[in-house]
Amino acid sequence: MSTNTATADPASHRLSDTLREAASKYGLIAVLLALPVYLAISDLISKGNLTDLGNNLVLGLSNGAIIALVALGYTLVYGIIELINFAHGEVFMIGSFVAFGLWGTFGISEGMAVPGMIVGLLAAMIAAMIVCGGLNVMIERVAYKPLRNAPKLAPLITAIGMSFILQNVGILWRGSSQASVPDLINQSNDLVTIGGVVINNGDVLAAAVTIPLVFLLTSFINRSRLGKAMRATAQDPDAARLMGINVNTTISMTFLLGGMLAGAAGLINLLYQTSIWYFQGFQAGLIAFTAAVMGGIGNLKGAVLGGLIIGCIGQLAEFRIGAEWTAVVVFAYLVLIMVFRPQGLIGEETREAG
Repeated sequence: MSTNTATADPASHRLSDTLREAASKYGLIAVLLALPVYLAISDLISKGNLTDLGNNLVLGLSNGAIIALVALGYTLVYGIIELINFAHGEVFMIGSFVAFGLWGTFGISEGMAVPGMIVGLLAAMIAAMIVCGGLNVMIERVAYKPLRNAPKLAPLITAIGMSFILQNVGILWRGSSQASVPDLINQSNDLVTIGGVVINNGDVLAAAVTIPLVFLLTSFINRSRLGKAMRATAQDPDAARLMGINVNTTISMTFLLGGMLAGAAGLINLLYQTSIWYFQGFQAGLIAFTAAVMGGIGNLKGAVLGGLIIGCIGQLAEFRIGAEWTAVVVFAYLVLIMVFRPQGLIGEETREAG
């Protein structure tokens, strides 16, 4: 009797694991497709086409591209020092403020020639990236480095404190009211229509900036000497030190890269949303952090995938259910995805315990 039970147990465990894996996989697919499939069926029944759904998804991908740039900053820092840099959203906000402040300096205005505007906006983006990268490094040196060996709660609270400090810098800089900015690129202008789905200037801008930056970041991490040092530090900082890697410099470079991405995202968001506000960093940071967790914290591909998915979910919820329900739907998706796949869609890339 006991022999039969012992023999059956391994097979029973294997069957249980297989069923659990299948339920997780197909349950996750069902969660991701539930809202778009429902809306697709609804559109086909009521309108006979999927034009509205296509337009929602295009807008979602554009917003998701901006979210992905911010999420990459979160996931880079977490992958290296396992810290959630809650001030990162405010660095993104500062990037918008810096870029907008430089428009006058570079002579950027509505109606100017396209080549001149492209050069001016590119210069403003580079300046915003440099400022935000330097700001992020300063935050790491002042607020996080002294607490590197402290209990995890100490740097976490410090990060929240830095977030509030930068919010108040934003208030002192431009006031507490949301303000409109000139629509330099005529972002809502219809550029091309494919099967009834409209692609406008703002959509092209988001893709034209985000895609090259993501490829450059990926190439830098995978191929450069410093990128390899970053990966080694993320894997095991003590072993990296023994191999002659300057861990402090590597961590600073990680904050620099994350801040530069936030600065670029700040300019894109400024042109895309045509508004500026000190609180936009908190909102964008919260959504971007959600994207990083959804994709798999510490995973660059996961951050991009999570950003695109949340962008699409947010647009579908805003236009089909109501703007007041957007956050509810987005975080409901996050909870369900975490239930079926706690490590995120692609999986976490975190430090292995020694």
